[in-house]
Amino acid sequence: MDMRALSPSFAVAPQILPEDVPALAEAGVAAVICNRPDMENPVELRADVLRAAVEAAGLAFYDNPVVGGGLSLEDVQAQAQVMAETDGPVLAYCASGTRSAILWAFAMAGEMSTDDILKALSGAGYALEGMRPQLDALAAQR
Repeated sequence: MDMRALSPSFAVAPQILPEDVPALAEAGVAAVICNRPDMENPVELRADVLRAAVEAAGLAFYDNPVVGGGLSLEDVQAQAQVMAETDGPVLAYCASGTRSAILWAFAMAGEMSTDDILKALSGAGYALEGMRPQLDALAAQR
């Protein structure tokens, strides 16, 4: 499993597997967010299968699927709410981790400087400098 920390309390990963969940619990993850729509996955990796594994390990599970290119402000707000209400580290996953990283970045706009957000993304391997105008615009609205 390729878990990449964006902050001390938030990490992203490509698609996780049910057998990855014990390692997440051992790492102290408190909640898992699925940002991958079921239509992208085979039956054995759909959200309900991962929810069962995550909840069986005593972790919280949230389904916030985002279709590539279809990100909305509501998706960002849902992600931010889970982040704010979870007592402990959160892991979000999608196909590559990129959608989850973008959701985190937009949720953090106005909470962190744009430079710090982009530095965290870059440090985790996500080259998303092109998001700067959107991050600045969101930060200005908050």
